[in-house]
Order: sequence, then structure tokens, then C-alpha cells
Amino acid sequence: MAAAVVCACAVLSGCAGWGQVQAWEKGDLARPGMRFDADPLDARFTQHVYTSKEAASGGGAVGGGGCGCN
Repeated sequence: MAAAVVCACAVLSGCAGWGQVQAWEKGDLARPGMRFDADPLDARFTQHVYTSKEAASGGGAVGGGGCGCN
């Protein structure tokens, strides 16, 4: 048990020295188009379709429920 704790601490301590990533180092991930809701109109339409299929409003961030007839 102690060996596992020491090993875990050794592995996790290697991640501590990475530092902060600068904006120019992020590359394509920093583009606004890479956001999950890059297009607000498309996000609203997707939410509308989801609530129409589930016959309920809200709770879009929670999984489960519904009839399962995708």
C-alpha cells in the first residue's frame, strides 16, 4: 500500500512543473470556432430539437431519461 502511494506521488509530482500555457502555444484550440457553442443560433436550435424530442424543457446538461427512440 505504501509503495502505491509513493508511486502515485512520484507520478503526480511530475505534472506540477509544466507551468502555464501561453495564448500563442494553444494553436487551433484557442479559436472561437473550437468552442462547444461557437454558433449561438445552432446551439439554440439544438436545444429546441432536444426539448421537442424529450417533451420537456430544461435539464439539457443532465443525461438519462426520455423514451430512447433516437
